[in-house]
Amino acid sequence: MAIQICVPKEVRKDEQRVALVPDIVNRLAKAGLSINVQAGAGELVGYTDQDYENANIIPDSARLLGSADITLMVNPPTEEQVSQIREGSILIGYLDPHSNMERFSQLNARKISAFSVEMIPRISRAQAMDALSSQASIAGYKAVLIGSNILGKFLPMLTTAAGTIRPSKCLVIGAGVAGLQAIATARRLGAIVEGYDVRADTKEQVESLGAKFVEIEIKAEGSGGYARELTEDEKQQQQGILARHVAAADLIVSTAAIPGRPSPRIISTQMVEGMRGGSVIIDLAAEGGGNCELTEIGKTITYKGIKIYGPENVPSMVGNHASELYSKNLQNFLELLINEGGINIDLEDEIINESLITHGGEIYHPKIKEQITGASS
Repeated sequence: MAIQICVPKEVRKDEQRVALVPDIVNRLAKAGLSINVQAGAGELVGYTDQDYENANIIPDSARLLGSADITLMVNPPTEEQVSQIREGSILIGYLDPHSNMERFSQLNARKISAFSVEMIPRISRAQAMDALSSQASIAGYKAVLIGSNILGKFLPMLTTAAGTIRPSKCLVIGAGVAGLQAIATARRLGAIVEGYDVRADTKEQVESLGAKFVEIEIKAEGSGGYARELTEDEKQQQQGILARHVAAADLIVSTAAIPGRPSPRIISTQMVEGMRGGSVIIDLAAEGGGNCELTEIGKTITYKGIKIYGPENVPSMVGNHASELYSKNLQNFLELLINEGGINIDLEDEIINESLITHGGEIYHPKIKEQITGASS
């Protein structure tokens, strides 16, 4: 019997992504897998049920989830969805592994093997499965467009009969995947761009995109491609130098985030007070608490003439292409799990081992197990 894969409709408010797009469904079906898609799952992305011609369309969530060997999702399942997922099956998606420990206790109780795509290691072999990177790239692109829409200025230089408009200055804080895409997008739109990151080895990447790198004598390279947490002295040194660049910027896009920890506070209230009226901050780290002290998640606030926006779920705003890239990430991940028509969870594989949270009725991931043990003690 063919392996059953199901794609439920996302229930998160304003979510516009779907775990599998029709093209990837076609490829998986051609590989001999049976795909079940909940009715209406792709509507907000622009796909009708008829577009999923190689999938079975199932209206009922309980029937869909209860019959699948593998469930593919974008967002974490609700408590009701967890209760409907077939016991002993596999779940793959963004599972938010550093919060809501109760969810993993529920998954564990149903002996579900739950893979969290956020935990896929950033190694060369896993690049095609790296959903964090694919979605972060989209967020960086969209952040600049959001900022340019809020900003009451042109980004490029314009020469008109009435005079010349100077280009806007854009500062991008954090030169990870989102930050580099923000830099590239701001440059394409004609802004003068600066990029900053505490990891000195990002300088070459920032400059390769045509931006100026903000130099601060701090080296904060950490593990997994992320920055380590700065000491208090380093934070003061960082803010002292960065304040001048913040004050000169018309648009700031901040992207600094560390999985499992609060977003580092980089832009202080005092720094915001030094900015010109009408300037804009787009804080992509809002869901982790924000890089700016004044950020309020999901809101645009105005502080002394400065607009600060902390958007939620930015990749969903580009739902079509975000879904396409995420689907490809999942397709590549499935190739690790499915061999010769059967499911094989190879715990010796680094990618599987590091992304597996619950398995066989146990909390498998040691860090998550420690968090759950600590939360319940």
